Amino acid sequence: MSTVGVVMLVHTALERAAQVVRHWTANGCPVVLHVDRNVSRDLFARFRQSLDGNPLVRFAARHRCEWGTWGIVAASQSASEVMLAEFPDVRHVYLASGSCLPLRPVQELTDYLAARPQTDFIESATTADVPWIVGGLSHERFTLRFPFSWKKHRYLFDRYVNLQRRLRIKRRIPPGLVPHMGSQWWCLTRQTLSAILQDPERPVYDAYFRKVWIPDESYFQTLARLYSGNIESRSLTLSKFDFQGKPHIFYDDHLQLLRRSDCFVARKIWPHAERLYQAFLTDPAGAMKRTEPNPGKIDRIFAKAVERRTRGRAGLYMQSRFPGHGSENGVTSSPYSVFQGFTELFEDFETWLARTTGARVHGHIFAPQGAAFSEGQSLVNGCLHGNAKARDYNPESFLTSLIWNTRGERQCFQFGPRDNQAVNWLVARDTNAQVSVISGAWAIPLFKSSRSFAELRQEAARLQQREAEQLQILRSQWTKARVRIWSMAEFVEAPMEPLQTIIDEIGPLTARHLGEAPRMTDLEGFGQFLQNLKNQGMHPYLMGDFPVGQSPASPSKPQRKPYLVRKS
Repeated sequence: MSTVGVVMLVHTALERAAQVVRHWTANGCPVVLHVDRNVSRDLFARFRQSLDGNPLVRFAARHRCEWGTWGIVAASQSASEVMLAEFPDVRHVYLASGSCLPLRPVQELTDYLAARPQTDFIESATTADVPWIVGGLSHERFTLRFPFSWKKHRYLFDRYVNLQRRLRIKRRIPPGLVPHMGSQWWCLTRQTLSAILQDPERPVYDAYFRKVWIPDESYFQTLARLYSGNIESRSLTLSKFDFQGKPHIFYDDHLQLLRRSDCFVARKIWPHAERLYQAFLTDPAGAMKRTEPNPGKIDRIFAKAVERRTRGRAGLYMQSRFPGHGSENGVTSSPYSVFQGFTELFEDFETWLARTTGARVHGHIFAPQGAAFSEGQSLVNGCLHGNAKARDYNPESFLTSLIWNTRGERQCFQFGPRDNQAVNWLVARDTNAQVSVISGAWAIPLFKSSRSFAELRQEAARLQQREAEQLQILRSQWTKARVRIWSMAEFVEAPMEPLQTIIDEIGPLTARHLGEAPRMTDLEGFGQFLQNLKNQGMHPYLMGDFPVGQSPASPSKPQRKPYLVRKS
């Protein structure tokens, strides 16, 4: 018979528990079972009958077990007492649950513990040193009383805790005890476990811990410090928890992950994980090398899983994790470029930009009449429609969806004061946004319009006010986007340098020395147009200074304006 005995707490999936019991006993390990009193008598009778005739199986007195209450400790005590009384050859007692699964051959565990006859494996740390308490009580769990179930009577639980706080009621911790916490799943030597269960002060300790919250994580962890001569503060059972403090459940596709852990036992295993039970309970070699258990080898994977669940993927918005304003994991999923005033100043800017960079270049996707997607499409990736009414229902989600659905391909689109302005703050605080603005370029279509001058003046005042408000946002201290703003007069004075800068910023794969430039629209008479607006009482200040009668230089005539030499 093995020197390792297993105390197993069972409350569900009894067929799987029986399968694991037979695995332990087939390798010489005696097993004492505690079946939750909440399990029906008929189900318990069938479970007991399935193990009849096995000389290494015993059953302990049943207790009603509920999360966070004393019943789990009482169950562990009762089963441990049976183990110590019935199996005198057992040197180590291993506490497990019905959902635990041995990952390595039982003989390896036996040999491992035989080589460490005086070592207790139990996670045990003071309350100030544990990082895993999630949304619960720390030191107060030892100084307040908890007569009500947190799960069944949450209202009474919270009210009673608040009452004790208001009245400043504090329990006395029994003399000599320093509260410790740790994993419920331990492996104690016979000597230490016997000392805990046979201590003359046990009635005092039991009475105290009955009203401690979640005593199964503190009772043995605290008392082991009184009696053990050699504690290794770790559990031999692989048990991982998520950000809410709930245990991770292992499924069939975790097979290789469990193998890499080198741990002896893992919980919590999904009862229908047939592949896991088949691999670990029937393979005598276990396909695992003899090495020190090292759950830290897979901690990185669990850390990534927790981050993915809590933060999500950058730029992805979903119902189950819809973020509060400013708390999302990145506003959008990938870089994109916004151009304002370029299509007004250059006649072929969109085709030129697409040809030069290879990016997907859209028109004004927030235009009043609807989104002008590239190549005249009305529908783009993800069935995103350009209908203005559907888009304006939630313009911010429209933009984030466009970037998410087309990730892997650089998106560029045009914007201006005529467009829906609801996305200004989203773009401004998005680190993925590259915003290039030629302020005042909205006046060019008015300059070329045949509308009455009174209408043009009114429209110019409206557009200038909207662009001024937008520029104020882009210049805000909260702005995180890469923003470049030129006045129109400044830009047309030397257009090649800003164009080269924009192309370089879009990406190193597309950046190159410009050998051609988009064709600038004819601005002959534009200065006089601005002067006429001034004469009518409207001051167009966003364009910069355009002298009356002077025509701006055109970048399509390279002999008048030499190209920039790109700096390395």
